[in-house]
Amino acid sequence: MSFECHGQRCRVPAWMPRLLFFAGVYHVFFALGAMAWPHLCFDWAGIPRPNHPVLWRAAGMTSALFGIGFMIAARDPLRHWPLVLLGFAKATLVIVLLSASIFANELPARSLWLAFFDDIVWWFPLGAILWSTVQANLGRPPTHERPLTVPEASAAYRLSSGETIADASGKQTVALVFLRHFGCTFTRQILTQLTDLKAEADRHDARLVLVHMLQKGSEAHYLGDRSGVARIADPVCELYRAFGLGKGGFLELFGPRVWLRGAVAIFRGCGVGHLAGDGLQMPGAFLVRDSQVISSQPARSAADMPDLPRLFEGFGDDFGTLAANAR
Repeated sequence: MSFECHGQRCRVPAWMPRLLFFAGVYHVFFALGAMAWPHLCFDWAGIPRPNHPVLWRAAGMTSALFGIGFMIAARDPLRHWPLVLLGFAKATLVIVLLSASIFANELPARSLWLAFFDDIVWWFPLGAILWSTVQANLGRPPTHERPLTVPEASAAYRLSSGETIADASGKQTVALVFLRHFGCTFTRQILTQLTDLKAEADRHDARLVLVHMLQKGSEAHYLGDRSGVARIADPVCELYRAFGLGKGGFLELFGPRVWLRGAVAIFRGCGVGHLAGDGLQMPGAFLVRDSQVISSQPARSAADMPDLPRLFEGFGDDFGTLAANAR
């Protein structure tokens, strides 16, 4: 799900505020109905009436509070995500408890109608809004309204050795390997293969450079002095965007292929660490010469690893598009 962020405010699809406002109106009217006619829903679902109608009226008052919360959240869904989370948690809890009661034969199956309009129909859209919130908050807003071009980024970003990408790529081909966050098992797998990656780059008279999302110098905690590879710090993910690397979707980050390859990496001892960087950022690898992309490997999933032999053969699938943009 795509949306634009400017400063700290993101422009979301129109359906989000509309749905939250409608959910708020529904919950308020449901509360009014529950307080005025506490037995109506039970009679309609064919369930014995509760002994104490005041309990159902109290549930109605709670529903009204959720309704007010949804209408407040409709003003800015991503900013007021805690209100959306409360509604999502309430819907999840009701669905689970009601399903468990039906499974235990404590309630008839038709009692699910009690939760259908009040919880089930809202569960998926509320979950979608929360997922967009994760994307907006973990994915750092860009510092420019438009992405930098590759030549602009090459002139702006410096290697840990001091020269810009433009200077370095003017002397020899630069192999940029964009990492995911340092706690990712696939990033940890790349770090175990740095010697081989550097040797492959040296074989083609190229310079291997790692791009990460931490503040300059913070990567030393994960790399130490063992790599001998130049690095570029990109905490706002601006360089990533310049090379066309965006945020991953659900399948790109958590699809079957990612789980399978992740299990293999963990079995081989790569492990998993804490989140150190943008957990949604996609990785990739590129060859740059004279501030121009000459070969590319944008990852299709979080599990994709840099394949430098193939990259040097110039078979990057998106080479034509990226090279054109670089000009």
